[in-house]
Amino acid sequence: MGRETDRKAKGPGWKGVYDTLRAEILTLKLAPGQPLDETTLAARFRLSRSPVREALIRLAGEELVVTLPNRSTIVAPIELALFPKYVEALDVTQRMHARLAAQLRSDADLQDIAEKQRDFEAALKTGDHLAMSEANKNFHMAIARAGKNPYLIAFYERLLDQGRRMLHMHFEFLERTPGGQMLTGEHDEMLAAIAARDADRADALAHAHTRQFRDSFIRFMSENYAAGLSLGPIPAA
Repeated sequence: MGRETDRKAKGPGWKGVYDTLRAEILTLKLAPGQPLDETTLAARFRLSRSPVREALIRLAGEELVVTLPNRSTIVAPIELALFPKYVEALDVTQRMHARLAAQLRSDADLQDIAEKQRDFEAALKTGDHLAMSEANKNFHMAIARAGKNPYLIAFYERLLDQGRRMLHMHFEFLERTPGGQMLTGEHDEMLAAIAARDADRADALAHAHTRQFRDSFIRFMSENYAAGLSLGPIPAA
């Protein structure tokens, strides 16, 4: 009994379970829809079920796992049928943040955006998709903060988090596509437009950025999972 208690006490705790499962979900090592059994996870992490359950509750709060009516838990599905609506919301929000940032940014905001862009460039060189998606989110959130609207910022962060698994596929596609490192150039252009306080150009670049993500994701899915996949048009600028 004492030996078992000692063994479990040396485990990573709920935070270690949460961090590990979150990384595996975001990088698709745990596939959408995959069951997550508390007992199996407890054995894997050498813990009791309580910290595993806590980790799953926190992942559910981020909409990365779903509890079914029978109380079993699965990795949250990626709802491809809703992808056009997701892109529509992302496009409108991303463009609004770009416009607001160009109009309202301070010098400190501009420095923060530039720093996050350097971090993103460094993450790209590692080839680590999780680091890349985190750095990409941080870049776009820096733009959002420059727009000074807390309500839009909170909504945008939720959208970016919901799209990180799709962004993982997007990065994989770009890495094996000629000219696939174009993301840094797009970010640089957005930064330049915001620095110049050119709201119209920042808006147009944000729209093109969303469209590029949409097109790459659809091509990735069509080539790897669903031939002839059609997920609807992105709204025109």
